[in-house]
Amino acid sequence: MMKIFLVRHGESEGNVAHVINDNPVRIVNLTDKGRMQAHAAGEKLRATRFSHAYASEFPRARQTAEILLRHHDCELRIDARLNERRSGMDGLPVHAFHDLIEPDRLRTKPEHGESFLEQMERLRGFLDETAARHAEGIVLAVSHEDPILAALALTADDPAQTACGSILNCEWVELDWPVAR
Repeated sequence: MMKIFLVRHGESEGNVAHVINDNPVRIVNLTDKGRMQAHAAGEKLRATRFSHAYASEFPRARQTAEILLRHHDCELRIDARLNERRSGMDGLPVHAFHDLIEPDRLRTKPEHGESFLEQMERLRGFLDETAARHAEGIVLAVSHEDPILAALALTADDPAQTACGSILNCEWVELDWPVAR
């Protein structure tokens, strides 16, 4: 059984501006507060012996992971399956996305995006493959609120309720993920 710590990135410039950033090519960095959050989380996770580490393609996730790993000896790998939920609404206000998906958070699929259910399957692929590679590992994965909620929804009795949840910046969840699911 693999243990995985799914950590949301620290506060980003996009969080402060309340603007969607679902395109990893558009650079959105951590704020000073976000770097401080990552340092604080790193201290709390210092005693955890991560065997492997992953982050999404987004700079804010990579920056957070690098801070979290400063006391650990493992290589950071980038995996696009940990990326932010694709909305096709990059640069628009966050409320525009939330207004769009409110009627059905699980199934609503923006025109150039993915549904929460599709995101769940993307995360299932990451978790299954990572567990197969690191069956007895303790894995760090730095991602975003929606992908972490999607991972949690895979283990929930009510995925729709989980989709309505929230994960604070630099908050984490721990999952035990079986090798064969």
